[in-house]
Amino acid sequence: MIPQHVLVVDDEPLMCRSLSQTIQRLGYEAASVASGKEALRQLERSPSRLIFSDVRMPGMDGLEFLRRVKAAWPETPVIVMTAYGSVETAVQAMKAGAADFLMKPFSMSKVEEILHRTLGRGGNGSADATPRPVHSGTGVITRDPQVLRILTMLERVAESPATVLIQGESGTGKELLARAMHVWSKRSGPFIVVNCAAIPEALLESELFGYEKGAFTGAITRRVGKFEAAHRGTLLLDETGETPLSLQSKLLRALQEGEVDRVGGHQPVKVDVRVVATTNRNLQEEVRDGRFRQDLFFRLKVVTVTLPPLRDRAGDIPLLVNHFLEKYKRGNQTLKISKAATTQIERYPWPGNIRELENCLHGAVLLCTGDTIQPEHLSLDHDGPPITKTSFRDMEKQLILGTLARMGGNRTKAAKALGISVRTIRNRLREYR
Repeated sequence: MIPQHVLVVDDEPLMCRSLSQTIQRLGYEAASVASGKEALRQLERSPSRLIFSDVRMPGMDGLEFLRRVKAAWPETPVIVMTAYGSVETAVQAMKAGAADFLMKPFSMSKVEEILHRTLGRGGNGSADATPRPVHSGTGVITRDPQVLRILTMLERVAESPATVLIQGESGTGKELLARAMHVWSKRSGPFIVVNCAAIPEALLESELFGYEKGAFTGAITRRVGKFEAAHRGTLLLDETGETPLSLQSKLLRALQEGEVDRVGGHQPVKVDVRVVATTNRNLQEEVRDGRFRQDLFFRLKVVTVTLPPLRDRAGDIPLLVNHFLEKYKRGNQTLKISKAATTQIERYPWPGNIRELENCLHGAVLLCTGDTIQPEHLSLDHDGPPITKTSFRDMEKQLILGTLARMGGNRTKAAKALGISVRTIRNRLREYR
């Protein structure tokens, strides 16, 4: 496994928790242990990119731990922390090889400064080491140049009200990018998500635009739609390609005019909403085939990015494996992964992308009874070489038909496994036939 996380060593649980949370918020992985001996065992299993270590700890103190780290992993930076600091302690730490010295209590901005200075170029200046930190608050784990360029571009346009279209296969992390844009935008309103494929066509209009009391049978009160609920915030239109043609003109008007018409209403309602649309379909093909309005497509694609599938960013797989094993670990137990299991993960094409990898590793952690994940814990249906050049439509067709076959033809179960709606599966099967 590629070393990627920051290790916190401190016998104070509160310090471990708060520092680890700060490190994670800044876009890095973090693990914590309570003693120098435990930290050395952790490092033998999975070397870290950076270590924060307390000085006064039971058993092995921080200075002795520092010396052992520098003897075994001389290139790993160690930041020494203490509440009982002195100039003499600082000098001792620096002479023993500490990269920096923090006096408790310290500000988290100082931690951010150290992280970016130490790991901002991939750690020790190595361009091909573990990933440099990605933009704070995104939760995106990547060192893929294309994804990093996408993040940089989205951060640059985040404060603009321009509509953004994020394309990519299911499970690639499109919603994660939309949430990051909302954070970067500093908009004061909420982040609201509407899955256009999961809501029945007859209800989608009232869900988006709301309705007035008495607009139809059962409308006993006025209801605010998602556009109004997202006022001064961000509205994510997930699976936009599934929006019915009959509703696309109203959606276009809402985007162009900044106002919505409630069902049964008499006057439009002004809204200030930043819209991000995501789709796993090729909207240009949808326009060509008459299933999506061209004017709406042009209105959505003011800024367009396409997230690459996981099979095209294989360098991110070890990082994601580390992340999910840490996320789903049992208590303080850190699981290892065997060479055979690693080989299988690297060869598998991951048609379900990051979502499929996460589910696979979550299941593997639950199935593993020892301390090492083996191939039989991964429950992969295919361990051959990665799928090579193929069209997105063909890939989608293979995934849907294969999942349906595994589920005995049950569309509800297949939709749940794929993270899409039953309606999407029904529409695709109609196209395939």
